[in-house]
Amino acid sequence: MTATATAPVDLPRVTGPRAGKDRANRGKPNWIATVILLLGALYCLLPVFWVLTASTKDGSELFSTFTFAPSSHLWDNIVELTAYRDGVFWRWMLNTALYAGVGALLSTYVSALSGYVLAKFTFPGKSTVFSVLLMGVLVPGVILAIPQYFLFAQFGLTNTYWSVLLPQIISPYGIYLARIYAAASVPTDVIEAARTEGAGEMRIFSTIATSMMLPGLVTIFLFQFVAIWNNFLLPYIMLGDDGLFPITVGLNGLLNQGATVPALYTLVITGALLSVLPLIAMFLLLQRFWRVDLAAGAVKA
Repeated sequence: MTATATAPVDLPRVTGPRAGKDRANRGKPNWIATVILLLGALYCLLPVFWVLTASTKDGSELFSTFTFAPSSHLWDNIVELTAYRDGVFWRWMLNTALYAGVGALLSTYVSALSGYVLAKFTFPGKSTVFSVLLMGVLVPGVILAIPQYFLFAQFGLTNTYWSVLLPQIISPYGIYLARIYAAASVPTDVIEAARTEGAGEMRIFSTIATSMMLPGLVTIFLFQFVAIWNNFLLPYIMLGDDGLFPITVGLNGLLNQGATVPALYTLVITGALLSVLPLIAMFLLLQRFWRVDLAAGAVKA
């Protein structure tokens, strides 16, 4: 019995003017896509720029000068905002940091554990659980605010920190992302090797899986942090004590008072500017995790 060698098949290569044109097109930027992205960035950043310039004006300049013309009263507005009602604005900022920080951490942990289990374990009803999870992604949180209020009212938890924190812990979209990332980044062979060495399931998750899922978990944390920081309806319904208000509800109250006291409009705009800064800092702080992940993917490729 003899083996016959087969000659390798040469794939057709594009030569001539067409090949040069293809190489030239690959080197050229897509101007249409670039222009669309720049217009989208301008559309998103224009309100931020307006808030920045408007917060530098005093009450008399706010409605009498050109919209995007800056002034020199930013520090005066910050001082006035700090002095308003003995610094209640910074109390709102601390409340928001508590809601967003603790809520995002708890939600990220629950999402990571749930997504890991859905990705790496087999159990009865797994597909049903995942289908229900996908349906939960499609349900807006606004619809659940009123039922959650009546539920928390029965347990006496309304107008407390728990009434805002607890509903934020479960995030169907976060679980969905964690499930996808766990399936892609945590090899089953590594899990089996750890089980062979005698490691328990929770130890495998906490020491091995979470480190491999870290870039995805950072994304989930950032999504939840921004969502809770900007949440308005849930705390507006749950809370009645302005000492528990987050920044969104507190500034809304100031805005409503501005109809009778126009000087408060400058405080609202200055507060809006200050409330954006932590989100920008959070993004700049956490983006290095995405860069590390992209670089690792390029090396593996």
